[in-house]
Amino acid sequence: MSHEPTMKLVTNLDRAAIEAKLREVGGDAAAAGLTELAKMFIGIEGMPKAQIEQRVNNAMKWLADKPQHMKMSALLDLVGMNLKNLK
Repeated sequence: MSHEPTMKLVTNLDRAAIEAKLREVGGDAAAAGLTELAKMFIGIEGMPKAQIEQRVNNAMKWLADKPQHMKMSALLDLVGMNLKNLK
C-alpha cells in the first residue's frame, strides 16, 4: 500500500490560484536544485494564457522521466486541467 498523499482534484482554479501553484512548483524545483525547471516559472504573473500553457507543457515533458519529482508533476497536471480557466 502506498503512503503517498492524495491530491484533491480541483477544476475551478482561477488565475491567482493557478499562478500560486506554478510559483509552488518553481519553489520546489529551486529547492531540489532543478534550476532549469525553476526558471520556467519566473515572472508568470499576468503572463498571457498561451505562454503559461507552453511553460506548463514544457515542464511536464521535462519531468516525464523523473518519477522522483512526482509532487511537481502532480501539481502541473492539476494546473493543466485548469488552464481553461485562465482569462
